[in-house]
Amino acid sequence: MTAEIPFSKLSGAGNDFVVIDNRNLTISLSQQEIAGMCRRRTGIGADGLILIEPSASADFMMKYHNADGHPGSMCGNGGRAAVWFAHSIGIPFEQDGGCRFEAGGNPYRAWITASETVRLQMLEPKGFRDNIETGGGACHFVDTGSPHAIFYTTGLDGVDVVGRGGEVRHRTDLFPGGTNVNFIEVTAPDSISLRTFERGVEDETLACGTGAVASALMSHRLGMTPSTTIQVRVQSGDTLEVRFSSDMKEIFLTGPARIVYRGTTTSS
Repeated sequence: MTAEIPFSKLSGAGNDFVVIDNRNLTISLSQQEIAGMCRRRTGIGADGLILIEPSASADFMMKYHNADGHPGSMCGNGGRAAVWFAHSIGIPFEQDGGCRFEAGGNPYRAWITASETVRLQMLEPKGFRDNIETGGGACHFVDTGSPHAIFYTTGLDGVDVVGRGGEVRHRTDLFPGGTNVNFIEVTAPDSISLRTFERGVEDETLACGTGAVASALMSHRLGMTPSTTIQVRVQSGDTLEVRFSSDMKEIFLTGPARIVYRGTTTSS
């Protein structure tokens, strides 16, 4: 027996997500069903799927799945999209526009700072590594809730993101579990441009929130961007703002999140 499932399609600076209200816990999707919904052309099409569920310790829980249907690590733009969706379905927020949610066993705070604009407090980074030789150039690495390898370039438009990114993404000898791969061009003391190959999507995406944070922090740490507020231009043409304390313990990701359309899909 098939069941109709209402969903919303959201964009977070170009990252797109299928978001489903599952606060009554009646929806159970298989890996194949999630992958089918996220598949472009034959499905709804998305970089990932998010279930909004109840939480005993926060305003809601965000359960994130990559486009391949498997549970994913933290997604920054997905988190911001989840917050805007939660607000849209009437989950109560604080007077300052703030909320608390749970994702991947970690607590997060976020605020709606303007219409379709969400600021998300990120986790402290961990696992900084420098000058990792990949055979196709040296990269850097940091985990910002998801693992990120980082390459610097002066010709971002000409980078083969899918080819080079796909190779490094699977270098489990260097990055156990695989990694997202970012290519960065520093454009000013307080701005960078970014292109990302995302693990789980297995392709270049138009934006990556944890990748923007990783790239901004690494660029500051290496002395390339002295500012502690970095504008990150992503492939969609949107800009994400990464603001952080000098010790990199408090980190905020701000950018657009909006509902593109609503619809229904079916599940067996």
